[in-house]
Amino acid sequence: MTSIGGAEMVDWNLAVATATRLVRPGPEVSRDEAREVVAELRRHAKASEEHVRGFTRMGTDDLHDTPILVVDRPGWVRANVAGFRELLKPLLDKMQERRGTTPGGAVLGAVGGKVTGVELGMLLSFLSSRVLGQYETFAPATRELPAGENGGGRLLLVAPNIVHVERELDVEPHDFRLWVCLHEETHRTQFTAVPWLRDHLEGEIQSFLGETEVDPMTVLERIREAAQSLAGGRPEGEEDDGGRSLVEIVQTPAQREILGRLTAVMSLLEGHADFVMDGVGPDVVPSVGEIREKFQQRRARGASRLDLALRKLLGLDAKLKQYRDGERFVRAVVDQVGMDGFNRVWTSPNTLPTKTEIAKPADWVARVHRKAES
Repeated sequence: MTSIGGAEMVDWNLAVATATRLVRPGPEVSRDEAREVVAELRRHAKASEEHVRGFTRMGTDDLHDTPILVVDRPGWVRANVAGFRELLKPLLDKMQERRGTTPGGAVLGAVGGKVTGVELGMLLSFLSSRVLGQYETFAPATRELPAGENGGGRLLLVAPNIVHVERELDVEPHDFRLWVCLHEETHRTQFTAVPWLRDHLEGEIQSFLGETEVDPMTVLERIREAAQSLAGGRPEGEEDDGGRSLVEIVQTPAQREILGRLTAVMSLLEGHADFVMDGVGPDVVPSVGEIREKFQQRRARGASRLDLALRKLLGLDAKLKQYRDGERFVRAVVDQVGMDGFNRVWTSPNTLPTKTEIAKPADWVARVHRKAES
């Protein structure tokens, strides 16, 4: 990146620097309190392993192959930039080749890489104060971001955000921290107990990116249409888009099909984590009822009008819907066929629910269980 000809399509270093510069400061805590929070989160994450494995009946020998990292907001940014860089590499390489055949492409690419780096940094600075935890699986292992020897990811717990939310909700801190760890530990268990899950998700994402139209003029035109729609104005003769997010509007038909499958998987993963945290909660988190009620209210209302607007633009409202729909799916299936019957969902990509089945759990039960019994 020291020369224009070698510039990347995204200036990743600039993205990290921008996000780190713009990220909002976390809650005020003393040094001793910060140490106590980090130590407690580590203890809760460790304790959550047994709780989650016992409740879900998802055993795995690779759980200890994935480290637990308690991070601050810049640490979360660096981890996600590393993951994006790895995940987007095939698409960016494709765009780099296209740029090389365009007159002036090297100069435009150098400028565009910096612009994109700044934009990505701004987005990550916004998200970094909202994420409580994450199972990150795509970034390669480094000294700052260790991973397991068998290619596992790492569990990230964002300490300042957890403290901020527990204070905002005015809930018992120790209970809230364990409750959050139960959710994130469920994601860790999903990926370590289901060895094909990571590769399946990566394959779907790469298929989605492979359908991206890399011609700059085409992309600009699609973004222009998206912007008009979000602003309330549409090209003459076009129907209303139904309030879709920017991410949805710029997709090709093939991408929408892939996104339907990805949406179903993410709904399953998020809903399963919510189901587990509430299922385990009453036995180990005394104030789980109060925490869930206040947290759901916070999810629904958003922090501000700007927050609501950005959630819509970025498609984060769809993620909130995934929690609700996915949890209903898991609960309905477990009620009908029990936990072991539900766990057939992890057998192979073919037993994952479709987007339609997420809304109609009985259809999944009929397809997977009746077929297996016939």
